[in-house]
Amino acid sequence: MMNKLEEAIIYATILHQGKTRVPDGGPYILQLIEVSQILSTMTKDEEVITAGILNDIVEDTDGTLSEIEKRFGRRVAELVESDTEVEKADTDSSASWKRQREDSLRMLKNSKDMGVKMLWLADKLASMRALAGRYSEKGEAIWEEAVEADPETLRWYYSSIAEILELELNKTAAFKELIKHINFIWPGAFDSDKARYRKYKEVSVEGCKMIASGAKGEVYRYTDELIIKVFNNKNTYRDVEQEIALSRKAFIMGIPTAISFGIVAVGDRYGAMYELLDSETFSTLIARNPANVGYYATLFAELARTIHGIHVTEEDGFPDATARLRKYVTGGIEKEDESLAAKCMKLLDTIAVSETLTHGDFHTNNVFLLNEEPLLIDLDRLSQGHPMAEISDLYYFYNILGEDDPAVIENFMGFSYETAKQFFEVFLREYLGTDDEQRLNDVKEKAAFLCYVRMINKIHKKSTISEEERAIIDRNLSRIAELADRLDTLDF
Repeated sequence: MMNKLEEAIIYATILHQGKTRVPDGGPYILQLIEVSQILSTMTKDEEVITAGILNDIVEDTDGTLSEIEKRFGRRVAELVESDTEVEKADTDSSASWKRQREDSLRMLKNSKDMGVKMLWLADKLASMRALAGRYSEKGEAIWEEAVEADPETLRWYYSSIAEILELELNKTAAFKELIKHINFIWPGAFDSDKARYRKYKEVSVEGCKMIASGAKGEVYRYTDELIIKVFNNKNTYRDVEQEIALSRKAFIMGIPTAISFGIVAVGDRYGAMYELLDSETFSTLIARNPANVGYYATLFAELARTIHGIHVTEEDGFPDATARLRKYVTGGIEKEDESLAAKCMKLLDTIAVSETLTHGDFHTNNVFLLNEEPLLIDLDRLSQGHPMAEISDLYYFYNILGEDDPAVIENFMGFSYETAKQFFEVFLREYLGTDDEQRLNDVKEKAAFLCYVRMINKIHKKSTISEEERAIIDRNLSRIAELADRLDTLDF
């Protein structure tokens, strides 16, 4: 009786009959056998190796995933699906090609399945071997016959795959060979250390206290002197390097920040290690003693004024903070009501162009207190723009997120929703330097407008929208419409 792999070879040979591979014109099945052979160097899992034989069935033949599942099982079908990119009939531009690959890369980043990652590595290595062979013969002339995309887009695609797979698979010969071919065709795509495999220091946070968490990961107290920010699986080593570089740049510009001294490997994730002696986050301190929330809110306001007192120019290279607000509109409201989206964009145009530096993710989980001095972490969203963007972020974190479920803020910040609202009230009074209720309410109203826009965008990021979320969208659309008709500007 044949095993799955033997049956897969026969099945794939029949379906790919008459197809040839590039560049030697041999039977296409040889390409698939090569993929399975590469997989066999990384795993003995028969289902993963079988998926390597079948991974082009759906893309290139009349075969279907349901047929693969029936013959070889759900696991094999799921693996094949993960590496299947069927071109849409109405897409033929390189931009469309790239958008479709971006979707596939997001899937790869989010996958917890090592079989999926090994299959991608084997498939792309087999393709890179062929591409490198053609490049060694013809040089840059090969791009004249390339049908997939331009060379820079291909460089982006294969480099992105390598970055996603690097931490978990960089010890394999297959990964090292992939990097070698990428650097051969696009010199400098990876530095020489990376091409030889850079071994990051491996540490464990098992038993360490988690002292903060957020959208990008968690922060752990590693020793009395050190903390480690552990990034989630969506972040590559380059994302971590970028944040470390930004923290050093911010320190030079006068922002009180902890300086990371390197990347570490934490299981299958990356971490950035910081030296922070006897320090705790503002969230921890407020949770321990809510009665002192006013004191911490005042320190927070002083820190905000310090950040916003730093002037930057386009030459400094920071992104426009308003661009993020515009993405909230296009990502949510525009899908609901185009005319309302146009009104929102018109209001965003009223925010004055500013040379102010903004943090971009400013909340009490991202600020530590060391000897009564606040120190910032999480600097990857540093931007240039009006402080209104920052104020609206704070209103979102300490008011809007808890409107429908106070536990959301309580779980995120570690203290009660009532304390969170009190924190923002004190912060805003101290930041603006006023007790004028009309002025305070004016700023809060403008912040609320941006928060409602952000909430709709957040919900639209989900693949499905529940009835409860639909109700939230409808309620916020009504609020936005009312405010858009009443507000003349978002400036303050």
